[in-house]
Amino acid sequence: MKRLQYMLTRVAQGLLALVLIATVNFMLVRAAPGDPVAVIAGEAGASDAQFVAQLRAQFGLDQPVSTQLGRYLGHVLQGDLGFSYRQQQPVVDLILQRLPATLLLTGTAFALSLLFGVTLGALASRRAGKWLDSLITVVALVFYATPLYWLAMMAVLLFSVQLAWLPAFGHMTVGAGYTGWAAVLDTGRHLLLPALTLALFYMAVYARMTRAAMLDVAQMDFVKTARAKGLKPGRILRAHVLRNALLPVVTLAGIQAGGMIGGAVLTETVFAWPGIGRLMFDALLQRDYNLLLGCFLVTAAMAVLFNLLTDLVYTLVDPRIEL
Repeated sequence: MKRLQYMLTRVAQGLLALVLIATVNFMLVRAAPGDPVAVIAGEAGASDAQFVAQLRAQFGLDQPVSTQLGRYLGHVLQGDLGFSYRQQQPVVDLILQRLPATLLLTGTAFALSLLFGVTLGALASRRAGKWLDSLITVVALVFYATPLYWLAMMAVLLFSVQLAWLPAFGHMTVGAGYTGWAAVLDTGRHLLLPALTLALFYMAVYARMTRAAMLDVAQMDFVKTARAKGLKPGRILRAHVLRNALLPVVTLAGIQAGGMIGGAVLTETVFAWPGIGRLMFDALLQRDYNLLLGCFLVTAAMAVLFNLLTDLVYTLVDPRIEL
């Protein structure tokens, strides 16, 4: 019952946060320079005042901002994110078409970064002060400091252009018509480069944090007591050091998991990956306000969801934590 009450409270807080985020996003987008009606009218070749006024009335842009905001929030609460007047489709449909590709990319990148980051951080802490620790620390620092777009372009040049091992763009081979496992393998080959590129930065962060946390926990009294009792080093590492050192890593991972979806814009753009990040970038260039707001809201909802899941993972990593 206590866990259920906690979950309901967190869900209510998350919904309130989403309403505030939707309000701020709406005001910021409306305050941004550029008029979508003028762009559409210019592309249609009919930029006379009557046509522009007709478009404004059609999209509701002739109403006061407060009226537009109230109507937008009302639609959002009903699950309606509006209509993309540039692509002539409901925003929800456009996002649902792109969301699986983004979840596949960010989910793979998140799993790779967490797995290799924690493993490398644990290895570095076990060999603290040795050559392996120095090597892992230097590699992590290089990936942490290197710009993501540079890594992406170098990966394309090396593995796609020079070695021709992996495809450079897209998520499937166009016109191949693969089905079943052939389609899965083809998608995996296209996924490898963008997922690794996106994962390297976060892997470096998790490796450095895991190393620091494990070295800190290893000096605590309960670990010294475990050593005095004669427990095997491997058991002390797994059951006492690593388990407690993972708490700050889980905290950071939960925050970054949601942010990674919105932060995949650059990776999706470089690799032409058909996800929400690229959809958001196109909506920004086209002044497609409803689509842009929908993308912002979905990425914010993902961040709220991952934060909620992080709180639940706390109880699994450390049973001493009560909800």
